[in-house]
Amino acid sequence: MTDAPATPRRAAVLGSPIRHSLSPVLHRAAYAELGLTHWSYDAFEIDEAALPGFVAELDASWAGLSLTMPLKRAIRPLLDEIGPVARDVEAVNTVVCTADGRRLGENTDVPGLVAALRERGVDRVESAAVLGAGATATSALAALREITDGPVRVYVRGEERAREMRAAGERLGVAVRVRPWTEAAEALRAPLVVATTPKGAVDHLAIEVLPAGVGVLFDVVYDPWPTALAGAWGHAGGTVVGGLDLLVHQAVLQVELMTGRPGPLAAMRAAGEAALAGRG
Repeated sequence: MTDAPATPRRAAVLGSPIRHSLSPVLHRAAYAELGLTHWSYDAFEIDEAALPGFVAELDASWAGLSLTMPLKRAIRPLLDEIGPVARDVEAVNTVVCTADGRRLGENTDVPGLVAALRERGVDRVESAAVLGAGATATSALAALREITDGPVRVYVRGEERAREMRAAGERLGVAVRVRPWTEAAEALRAPLVVATTPKGAVDHLAIEVLPAGVGVLFDVVYDPWPTALAGAWGHAGGTVVGGLDLLVHQAVLQVELMTGRPGPLAAMRAAGEAALAGRG
């Protein structure tokens, strides 16, 4: 008598645009490594208007969702429960679908940031600087409260963004010092710099990188890689942590939340690197 086939389980990444996402590559590599042949992971082009309808149609086969922009905040009203980290940063990048039909919102970006830095030996810094605002910058602030006791300087465009980041700092218990974007070159002197901006937004700062005295740069962009800033930083002898590091570490945590089994870091990173090399 043969065993009955395992019940198919589904997961996916949602966002708009979504074609560039490496999440399917990473999660499918994890399923292959873990022997989860009955699991599938897809990508769906979903904007804020389409999100409620998509979530409403999730059936018992669904294990979870990964969320990218612009859905990390839009998903919150559609959930039954939101975890403490996701509540703190007001952004959900992971939805876990439970056996009883509930939708639980989590954030793996924050612990993913911390794990990526610690993998490179960054456990504690005196102070830090963040380039940019928005959901990723807020996640960076939440991560930085675990590894720095000093103030965090945040460089933003516009007073509305400045207010948002001050409010995020107060909510997270992080001493935030907001600075105008025109002074962004000052950030490069911090022991740890986290660039949370879209590709190309900080390329102009590459010429400001000095050949000595650079600390650690965490640039969340992963394609194209290296960015102009990351390339200059590495050439100057500094430590560089890239967007693929963040993507892999947060995906490892997503795999564990959805499957109940630890995500295979090495296999997922190798798959991500191969995919990016293929794009190049």
